[in-house]
Amino acid sequence: MSGQAVLKQYFGYDGFREGQERLIDGILSGQDVLGVMPTGAGKSLCYQIPGLMLPGISLVISPLVSLMKDQVMALVKNGVKAAFVNSSLTPGQIQTVMRRAREGWYKIVYIAPERLNSPDFLDFAAKSEISLVTVDEAHCVSQWGHDFRTSYLEITPFIESLPKRPVLAAFTATATAQVREDILNLLALEDPFVQVTGFDRKNLYFSVKRPEKRWSICWGCYGTGLTKASSSTARRARTPTRFVRS
Repeated sequence: MSGQAVLKQYFGYDGFREGQERLIDGILSGQDVLGVMPTGAGKSLCYQIPGLMLPGISLVISPLVSLMKDQVMALVKNGVKAAFVNSSLTPGQIQTVMRRAREGWYKIVYIAPERLNSPDFLDFAAKSEISLVTVDEAHCVSQWGHDFRTSYLEITPFIESLPKRPVLAAFTATATAQVREDILNLLALEDPFVQVTGFDRKNLYFSVKRPEKRWSICWGCYGTGLTKASSSTARRARTPTRFVRS
């Protein structure tokens, strides 16, 4: 089955967005990749589609428990066999997920980076066929990044501990040239394809207006879903915010 067919069958889209197909093709060809794409550009599809097409298990390292849950729920809803391993599960539940993953129940497993030095998880990884490891929010590996996580420094030793090196993919929405260089070096990406589509989100913009009447700006926002109000003080912002939300 082609990437285009997987895109349609599991996600319902007829075509790829900018940058997606080249990253997917790189992963499927066995090449490490780094994708820097704005939020909402479809980064997750760039590793989820190869994860469904490659043999064995695809691991996704993510620092956010809520994001893991949301993405796994969305995948399961679309008919994808996926699970997560993080601190929200009991030890018994974690053992069940790892056992089922090893038995072939799941194609995509999301894990917290803190799990990488767990003896139980290392044993699971050593005995499993892992074809792809994706590092989401890859800027967390860089001390120059705005959200540095020391646990991300465990990723490279984990990769090196595996019996067979999988394809390594890294994705982030925000990375300066220095942070990109850190990602490439600290994750030890091998001859990677690098795709930078930019940071601009065309559906977002900043606007400052001074209305003639105090509440006229709220009437203009009513029904649009906009619930953010800025003011010189928090107290002055509460009333229009409550008005718009109501």
